[in-house]
Formats: sequence, C-alpha cells, structure tokens
Amino acid sequence: MAKIAQVSAKYIVHASITIDGLVDRPDVIGAIFGQTEGLLGNDLELRELQRSGRIGRIEVNVTAKGGKSQGEIIIPSSLDKAETAIVGAALEIIQRIGPCNAKIKVTNIEDIRISKRQYVVDRAKDLLKTMVDSMMPDSQELSDEVSHSVRVMEVTEWGPDRLAAGPGAEEGEEIILVEGRADVVNLLKHGFKNAVSVNGTSIPASVKDLCHEKVVTVFVDGDRGGDLIIKALMEMEIDFVCKAPDGKEVEELTMKEIHKSIRAKIAAEQYKLEGGMPKKAIDRPARAPARKAPARTTRAPARTTRTRAPPRERAPRAAPARKAKALSEKEKTELGKLLEDLLGTHGAYVLDAKMKILGKVPGTELISTITALKEGMHAIVYDGKIEKELVQTCEKARISFIVGMSSGATSRSAKILTSEDIL
Repeated sequence: MAKIAQVSAKYIVHASITIDGLVDRPDVIGAIFGQTEGLLGNDLELRELQRSGRIGRIEVNVTAKGGKSQGEIIIPSSLDKAETAIVGAALEIIQRIGPCNAKIKVTNIEDIRISKRQYVVDRAKDLLKTMVDSMMPDSQELSDEVSHSVRVMEVTEWGPDRLAAGPGAEEGEEIILVEGRADVVNLLKHGFKNAVSVNGTSIPASVKDLCHEKVVTVFVDGDRGGDLIIKALMEMEIDFVCKAPDGKEVEELTMKEIHKSIRAKIAAEQYKLEGGMPKKAIDRPARAPARKAPARTTRAPARTTRTRAPPRERAPRAAPARKAKALSEKEKTELGKLLEDLLGTHGAYVLDAKMKILGKVPGTELISTITALKEGMHAIVYDGKIEKELVQTCEKARISFIVGMSSGATSRSAKILTSEDIL
C-alpha cells in the first residue's frame, strides 16, 4: 500500500488530544478511522486516501500522567488546502476513545512548501555570497587588473642614465619630473605617460638637457625631501612646480589627488618669490652703486655752489622720469585684466619694466617681498587698499606704478591707480 511521508507531503495537520483515562496508540488510530468512516463521503474516506497515498502514515504520540492521557496527532497530506482542512476538522468530532471521553483540537495545518521555499532562499543567498567572494571577478575588476599590468609594463628607460620614464616622455612636448620609479608607475597607472624620474636629490646631468628642450613640471613629495629636489632643479630651466599634499608621497596619491596637485602648480619664478629663494633675473646688485653715485656727486658741488644744490637734491627724490611717464591705453588694459584676475584673492602681482609678471605673492607678504627684492620692479598690482606703509616701501624700491582696489595714501614719486581709474 502506497503511503506518503512527511518529506513528500504538501501539508501536515497538527492536533492535540486529551483523554480522560489510559489508552494506547492503536486505540487512538482505530477511533480516528472508525468514527470518521462514512462521514466525508467516498472521496475523502481516510482508509481510501491512505491506500491511494494521498494521506500519509498517521503518527500518534501519547503519554499517561495522573490517570489521564495527553498527546499529539500528526497527519501528512498531499490533498489541496480545502480537502486537508476538511480532514483536520473531521478529527475534532471524535469524542470517545475506547471507554474514555476524549477531546481532539487541531492546533495548526503547516504548509511544508513555505519552509522548503525559505530554505531554498537562504541557501541561495549563501551560495551567491560564496560565488561573489571566491569565484571569478567581474568585468571591471578584470579590466582594471589588465590595465594596471599593461601600464606597469610600459615603464621605459630614458637617456644615458637609464632613468625610469613613461612611454610618452620622449615624443611629448611636456614632461613631469618625479623622484623615483614608483612615482612614474603611479602616474602611469592614472594616465600620465610623460613622467621621468630623477632618482633622488642627486640630479643626473642628462636632466639639464631635457629641461632645456621641453616644458618641465616638477612634481615632488609633500616633505622636506621634495623641497630639496626642487631646490636642486631650480638651477635648471624648469617651468612649473607642484607638490603632493603635506605628508604624502606621489606614489600613494589617488587620481583625484594627482589632478588636484597638478592643477595647483605654480610658475618656477613665482615659487622663487614665495619661497624667498634668490632670483638672478630680479636681483641686480651692480645697479645699487650706480644709483648712489649721482647722489654723492650732486652733494659735492652743493658745498661750493649752494644755489644749484636744491634742484639736484629734488631730482632723485621725486623720480620725475617715472612720474611724468603716462600709461598707454594698452598698459591700462593689461593692468585692469591683472587686477580683475586678483579679485577675491587678496594677492598681488609684481611686474617688471616690460609689464611682465615676475611673481605672485599673498597680500600679507607683499611689503616683505618688495623689501627683499629691492630693485628690478616697475609696477605692483594689489587686490586691496593701498596704505601709507606700502607706498613708502614702493618709493624706496623706485616702483613707478601702484595699482590697487582703493587708496588711502599719496606718493611723491609713484603713480597710484585705483580700480576706478583702470576698470
């Protein structure tokens, strides 16, 4: 006779049983079949359902205590929901088992498929997690790994000193000088193929020729070693300087940090001014005695011819040649553009006689910079108010033009222009 087990059933009927007396398991099963016989019709006759395998083996667990029996009835079913519920309800009509009164109560009809479905979902999650953690990487990871390997393989050697370099260093018009091979690899990894290493602070002689031929940007670590490399390279024809964030090395920077550092690069001339380094193009010590010599010659005749002394003494103080010279419209336009460029920065430009920018300095360091340079400056463009101390410093340095947002002082030798004059 075919009978279904719980593992192949769709539903399981759980019922509790209370009996006023002592009975055995066969007594309970006999009462179930006997008292439900003919109750539900031929289609739902328990014996026929069990014979056809639609009702499984009926399990009865009974324990005796204090002259009474209590237990549980379990019936597996492969019928549909309605038929299983009818079979469960039929159990509750049993009122006597043997000579004893009994009470049966269906406590639950369990859907086996729900528990199986939950097991399938939980197991599938575990399997998927295992696949993600230990099996094949996705396409992006494969692409990144291959790209990194190719870029590392592309590191070449440049020049007689066999310096580590990117594949674009030879044919490109611009190069980036870095400290070592690891820096070249990191820049190459993030798409910069024109990097060349200098192998520390001892700069090879071949790098000098490279600086002469190409536009050179020096990109160093944010530590004292980076400052020493910049100092050594300042003797060569470099064009721009940029540094990694403080305490970081170029080889450990992310793509965002690399781009941010390179965008913040400054001209080498400006780095000299801001760093307080000597600048041969500006410092002209030979001119200092030449300016002092006329003053001494004018004082000598003044002792013999007093009527001629006053005009000779006024000439160097008033600097009539510079004060009398008027700005052309082109020069005014250039100064206006420079002032607009400084808006909101509170910085200043230092210009030479050809209106070329010698450097850009913070406003707080403008006076000290002018004092340190002393000569070679022709004009100052300042995003701020022109005060008396600045004017006096510019007069001592023989600066012809002082351009600012506003003015609170006057000058005897320099021409003061405000934003209203040139914008």
